[in-house]
Order: sequence, then C-alpha cells, then structure tokens
Amino acid sequence: MPSYWVETLGCPKNEVDSDVIEGTLRADGLVRAADPESADLVVVNTCAFIEAAREESVAVTLDLAGRRRDGAALVVTGCMAERYTDELAEALPEADAVVGFAGQTDLARFGGATPVAAPVRRRSAPAPALDLAHVVRPAPDRPWAYVKVAEGCDKSCGFCAIPTFRGPQRSRPIDDVVAEVDRLGVAEVVLVAQDLAAYGRDRTADAPGPRRITELVTAVAERVPWVRLLYLYPSELTDELVELIATGPVPYFDLSLQHVAAPLLRSMRRWGDGDRFLERIESIRRIRPDATFRSNFIVGYPGERERDHEELLDFVEAAELDWCGCFEWSPEEGTPAAGLDGRVEPEVVRLRLRELGELADGITARRREALVGTTVEVLVDEPGVARSHREAPSIDGVVQVPASLTVGTFHRVRVVDAVGPDLIAEP
Repeated sequence: MPSYWVETLGCPKNEVDSDVIEGTLRADGLVRAADPESADLVVVNTCAFIEAAREESVAVTLDLAGRRRDGAALVVTGCMAERYTDELAEALPEADAVVGFAGQTDLARFGGATPVAAPVRRRSAPAPALDLAHVVRPAPDRPWAYVKVAEGCDKSCGFCAIPTFRGPQRSRPIDDVVAEVDRLGVAEVVLVAQDLAAYGRDRTADAPGPRRITELVTAVAERVPWVRLLYLYPSELTDELVELIATGPVPYFDLSLQHVAAPLLRSMRRWGDGDRFLERIESIRRIRPDATFRSNFIVGYPGERERDHEELLDFVEAAELDWCGCFEWSPEEGTPAAGLDGRVEPEVVRLRLRELGELADGITARRREALVGTTVEVLVDEPGVARSHREAPSIDGVVQVPASLTVGTFHRVRVVDAVGPDLIAEP
C-alpha cells in the first residue's frame, strides 16, 4: 500500500488541518510511513504568520526534498501555499505540487509509486466552508486533542494577514464539534480558532442550535473532564466567559494582548491598554487565585518608542504572567502595518526582545518555584510526563512524574522541585 508522511509547522490550528489531511489520506487507502525517507508521499503543512515562520517552512521543505526516496512525491500545502501559491511553486522546483486549502482533501493522487509528471499549482477558490463533520481524524496517540471550532477571522489587526488567506470567520455548529469530541475519546479537549471567543457570532439567527462560546464550552465540558481555551482577545472576554473558565477545572487564560501601550494598540487596530489588562487579570485572580495566564507580545512594531517598551516591561512585571511569548514584528504584505513609518532599528528590536524575554523567563521561573511543596492534579500525557491546569500541551512546561503512572489518568501529586519551566512531582 502507498504510504505518506505529514510534516506540520505552525500553530495548533495547523495540527488539526494535518489530522484532516491524514484522515483523508487513510480513507483513500494510504498508510502512515515510519519516517519521511520511506514514504511515497511527503506533505509539508506550512505556516506563513511571520517571516521567521516562512523561512522555517522553506527550510523544512528543502530538507525533506533532499531526504525523500527516489520516486516519492513532495507536496507543499498550508498557509504559505495558500498565500503564495505561484511564488512558492517558482521558488521551490523541488516540490511536485503547491496546493491551497481547497485541495487538502485530494492529496492521495500524488501518492502513487511514480513521480508526478509536472509541478502542480492549485490555489483555493474563495474561502471554503469549514466542514469537519464527515472527516475521521486519526485516533490520538495522547490523551488530549486540539479541536478547531471556527475557521477564519473577522478582525483587521494591523500586523496580521491571516484574514486575507484564511477568509472571514466561519463557525462550526456545536453539534458537529460535540460529535468530533465524542469520536476523539480524550480526557482533555483544547478548543482553538483564530478568534475563539467570537465563536458563533457569524452564524445567522435562523441557524439551528446555540451559537455562543459559553454554550459551546458548556456542551464540550459535559463530554470531557478538561476543556482548555486558546487565543482569547481581551475585548471578547465577557464576565460570563470569565466566570465559566475561572470556576472550572482548567482556569487557564490565554490572552492575545500583543502590547500594552495605547498608541501602539490603536495603530494595531486593537482594543485596550495596560491598565485595563491588568485590572482584568487581577479581577480574575480574585475569583480564582490559582488561575494561569499566558500571552504573547510584539516587539518593534512601527512607532514603538522607548517609553512604550518600558511600559510593556512594567506591565509584564506587574501582571506576573505564568507564560509569556514574544516575537519580532515583521512587515506582512497586505497588512496596514507594512506601510507605516517609524520602523525601529533592527539592533534596537533585538535588544528589546532580549530584555523582555529575560524578564518574562525570570517571572516564569519564580512562579514555577513557588509551586514547590504544593499539591496539584495532573493528567498523564506519556510515561513520566504529565500536566496540570497550568500547562497547555506542546506549549508550556510539563510536570515530570513517576513513569509508573498510567497514561490518560488523573492523579494528585506533590511538587518537589522546579527545573526551568518544568516541575518534578511525586504521588
């Protein structure tokens, strides 16, 4: 039987897309290869969020092109393939096909024993409707799974090109999401979308069933012990949603803040400022003292002054975020920010990025060390590796536990040490 290998880059939403690709390939008679070198079909699911992600996508594609066996086909798909179909086909003659989103369910035709005769370029038609109801994803080899509940985004953030190639928001019916959760059979579901808290807003009044994020979370929580939400815009964080998350078993708030200086946020076309963000975080901690917070910040956005950077540092210090990611702004074609004046010198950006990263890492280390001596509930992901509500899978640190604890089960453990982002615990 012909075999395949799927290499996934980028965010958790891409991982869901790769699962869908795998499900369709299996339905078409292909089997998963042991490694890319032995596969008849190698698929690279690319990321195009920022320049660094695109560079990684190209580098991985070239690496896999050099490692594939004779006669194997190499297909590039995902965000970068959708956004730059023709350009990528020209720049990567090593690829047999560059396929946009609409072609992801028809990749099996490249998996024959003979090479593709000529490079194929397929750009998607206007944003396809999100329909995962009839796609069987491979059974997870871990006790958790990402579940994508919407595609696209209606926001117009100054730095982000995602809406230009992912299209407007299209939310799935709750019944479809619940059916997928039931099929996956996991202990933790991680809900993802470009704008998760805006789930359902695009569905018309005559669409059957509930249409709000709180109703979705409640429905999923009836099926699995843990429900985690990723990517929450602060402007969408209603009191009802905060209460639902904060009083549940996974009080984890992944807040998409990006910056705290009001002038920069207005330029980014985003809501809020540092004072409002801090007030919201403190109000959540009053409801749930052990709530966990993660956010990401852009450094070097056009017009960022030294005082803006200092304001960001002060905020991160005061907010004491458990997890903090930071990345350098890059000019994205087609975004409002690409044409802005006031670009920050690269060496200044690097210094600011390092300063913010060191501060954030220090706070994370202190908050992890403060957990030594406490008792936490964990879900065992694999032998010797577990997570509490404080650690999102594949993103944050982990809790190291005895290998004797059964994978997929919950346990109460006592934290005995902290090593960087990881904790060490015993029953």
